[in-house]
Amino acid sequence: MTRGYARYVLAVMVGINFLNYVDRWVAAAAAPLIQKEFHIDDAQVGLLGTAFLLVYAVAALPFGYWGDRGVRRTIIGVGVTIWSVATLFSGLAANYVQLFLSRAVVGIGEASYYPAGTSLVSDYFPKEERGRVMSIWGAGSAIGIAVGYAGGGVVADHLGWRSAFYFAAVPGLLFAFLAFTLREPLRGSMEKLGMAVKRTTDATARTFINLMRIPTLRASILAQTVLYFVLASNAFWLPTVLHRRFDMSVSGAGLLAGVVLVVGGLIGTLAGGWIADRRAKTSPAAHLEVGIAGFLIGAVFITIALIAPLNVGPVPVFVPAFLITVIALYLHAGPFTAVSQNVVSPALRASCVTLLLFVSHVFGDSHSTFDVGWISDHVHSLQLALLITSPTLLIVAAIIAATGLRSVKPDTERMEAQWAARANEPQPAGLG
Repeated sequence: MTRGYARYVLAVMVGINFLNYVDRWVAAAAAPLIQKEFHIDDAQVGLLGTAFLLVYAVAALPFGYWGDRGVRRTIIGVGVTIWSVATLFSGLAANYVQLFLSRAVVGIGEASYYPAGTSLVSDYFPKEERGRVMSIWGAGSAIGIAVGYAGGGVVADHLGWRSAFYFAAVPGLLFAFLAFTLREPLRGSMEKLGMAVKRTTDATARTFINLMRIPTLRASILAQTVLYFVLASNAFWLPTVLHRRFDMSVSGAGLLAGVVLVVGGLIGTLAGGWIADRRAKTSPAAHLEVGIAGFLIGAVFITIALIAPLNVGPVPVFVPAFLITVIALYLHAGPFTAVSQNVVSPALRASCVTLLLFVSHVFGDSHSTFDVGWISDHVHSLQLALLITSPTLLIVAAIIAATGLRSVKPDTERMEAQWAARANEPQPAGLG
């Protein structure tokens, strides 16, 4: 594969990741209008996020297994098609139950592309560039969240919340077509040692248990599980916090939230990969160190943002504090993805991502939007609900990630040695 084509594949994957997050978060921007039409409380609004995330996590298991054994471009294309059609049906929902079910189906579609996509991109770029490459891919999510918030809020305010879902769904069908046309690289084709294979039989039911025995991967997954609770709950409820706390319009709250998230997300995501790849030349644990620093900085500044005074509006204190929070929390995105791919065999990289999705979403963010909504209903303050959960959990995430600092180098060297050893083993027919 040429260098130029690898960049084209990355561009397509960035576009898909962008649409992934547009479809995911347009509901958050439109939440106040959905809440008004269907007469639902905060907990029920939060359940719309839970419907997506929980199904997303569970559906990732079969798709991740398929991702290590099947044609990844097909898996990605199928996923994008499913979630785009489901987003279209979200706009057609006549009641809360129908909307809940359509958001759940979006989770099925999105669960298919990420494990296969991560594995595919890893086979186009070498280990030394993966931190930056994964950060560029992750930047699509930051832009997607912003467009989902800002664009979704503006469209919902002027054309109705249903139209916001329609606008989000259509581009996905184009990118589904592009995904189906991508070339399928051999697994392990960018590794310095060992063979490259078309597909593998390594993925089994016991695979996920064995993956959790890798100390670095385990630390990364568990830290992100805690982090995702904070990210999902704040991303989902941020427009509502601005709407209630600072008396902003739905479109104004969505636009402000979108600007903060896209600027902070882009800076944090791109900087995290760049810093980690540079530090990795002298510190094997650099990818985890960058994420840990971000978690701790984020814990401080999210507290400042949530206790910002009302009388001066959102701009002087809330916006800069939340911007720094977003930058800090997104530092982990590329580095954590890269380090998890570096310590896992190329034959199991989709399964590795599947394990992350399942654990982090089932135990981390799938219930976070509901949990915060439930706390808000009981303490009568959405601001206080976020203040109770966010800073504390970010400190916990940093502590968990720190347990993997000493294992990064030996885990990476062990994977490389095991993959190189496969070159001397007889291969099943059709895998070479």
